[in-house]
Amino acid sequence: MERTPEGTSVGVDDPYEVAGPCDHLTNDGRCRFALDRAGHDPEFAAERRRADYACVAAAEGIEWRDCPHYRSTTSGETCRRCGLEEVRLAHETARPLLEEHHLSYHDRGTSHEITVTLCRWCHAKVHNSFARIDDDASPAPEAVAAREERRSKEQAELGFESARERYGPASTEASASASESSRSTDSTDER
Repeated sequence: MERTPEGTSVGVDDPYEVAGPCDHLTNDGRCRFALDRAGHDPEFAAERRRADYACVAAAEGIEWRDCPHYRSTTSGETCRRCGLEEVRLAHETARPLLEEHHLSYHDRGTSHEITVTLCRWCHAKVHNSFARIDDDASPAPEAVAAREERRSKEQAELGFESARERYGPASTEASASASESSRSTDSTDER
C-alpha cells in the first residue's frame, strides 16, 4: 500500500485507480493547462497546440499518469469511504467534517497531485491503520452525531420565529407597556 513521507498509509495501492479526471480537462476535451499556463511549460503547450489542445490522455493507449501536468483534486461534499455528507454553518469556525486526503506525494516518484475527500474519522482510520479508502464502511457513530448536531443548528437557523415567539409574551407585553407609558408621557408634555 502507498505510504506518506511519514510512513503512514494513504489507503490505496495505486492512487491512479481512484483518481478522477484531470482538473485541467475542459468540457470539450482540451487541456486548460496548455491554454491558460503556456508559460509554465512552453514545450508542453506547443505540443498541445499542434494537437489542437487535445488532452494528452485522449490519445489511444495513454493514461492520466502519462501527462506531466495531470492533477486530480477533490471538491467532494461526501466522504469517499463512508458517504458522510458535509454540513457547514455560516459564521461558525468549527472544524469541517470532511477533509482533503492526499493519495500521492512528490517524494514518492510522482509530481501529480491526487486527492480525495474523507471525513475526519475515516481520514484517521486510513492514516492510523490498514483501512482502505475503498472499504465498504459506514460513518462512525461520532461522525453521525456531529453531522446531526450541525443539521439541528442549521434547521434552527432556517426556521422563522416571530418576535413574540422569540422573546415570549411577557417581554412583548412589557415592551408594549413601556411604549404605552412613553406615549402618555408625550401627550402630557404637549398640554
